[in-house]
Amino acid sequence: MKSKWALAPYLFLAPALLVFGFAVLLPVAMTVGYSFTEWNGYGEMIFVGFENYITAIGDTVFRDSFVHVLIYIVVTLVLEVAVGLVLAGLVSGVKRGSLWFRVAIFTPVMLPMVVVAVLWAFVYNADFGLLNAALEAFGLAELQRVWLGDTSTALLAISVVSGWVYAGFYMTIFYAAFSQIPTDVVEAARLDGAGEARIFRSVKVPMIRSAVIVAVLLCVTGGFQSFDLFYVMTNGGPYGATEIPTTYLVRTVFSFGNVGYGSAMAVLLTGVIVAIGLVFVRLNGRNGKRDRA
Repeated sequence: MKSKWALAPYLFLAPALLVFGFAVLLPVAMTVGYSFTEWNGYGEMIFVGFENYITAIGDTVFRDSFVHVLIYIVVTLVLEVAVGLVLAGLVSGVKRGSLWFRVAIFTPVMLPMVVVAVLWAFVYNADFGLLNAALEAFGLAELQRVWLGDTSTALLAISVVSGWVYAGFYMTIFYAAFSQIPTDVVEAARLDGAGEARIFRSVKVPMIRSAVIVAVLLCVTGGFQSFDLFYVMTNGGPYGATEIPTTYLVRTVFSFGNVGYGSAMAVLLTGVIVAIGLVFVRLNGRNGKRDRA
């Protein structure tokens, strides 16, 4: 009887494995294969070996795109994770009406990113945008900018939009983590004379360390996968100031018709993301062993 049912688990897993193989593994394998060729998507496919990878490594636009996305990630770690953590601390301390605050802050997450990008493009508009109008109304006209057309402000402007959207997402994660903290620990801190700010900094945040680590990892890997916000708002401009790897490789494939070179950039980007994830997991594992010791 045991041998009769030995294959049962694999039969149940087979549909999911087939879908995963067809939707994930096959495209990955095809992308790796295309990266060794020179191909425009419909003509003759010419094998070029590692030429696309060598070209990508020497491509200054591609290298600069990683610098831009790293700056974006650093800014969003503050505007999304840190702000979300503070918002969760504030909301968790509200006794009445916290549900409405959470819904209001989380609402931008539910909006399609393309819609968000179009709305904020109007906010940043240099002629009739809300931001420049507000600066003029408050007597700060000298601070007015062509926000999405200025190389010094475009990347920061996009980062602010990302923070506005995802701060509520991370607030929800941290709020759920705060809800799991035993109330007697917080009450003991209050009896010892600790204020709410000290309790938040020294008690609550250390006790949700695992949630903070997950949030940081999500923010870092999600930053490398960003595309729609950059594509709709600036499409890499002005003068490449907001060019990130995803926008550059999509333009390379669909605008320039260079499937092989775009595939090589996609493979390199995937390798960077996987390497960061592995390093992060390794460092987190060492820190966990140190804490247990």
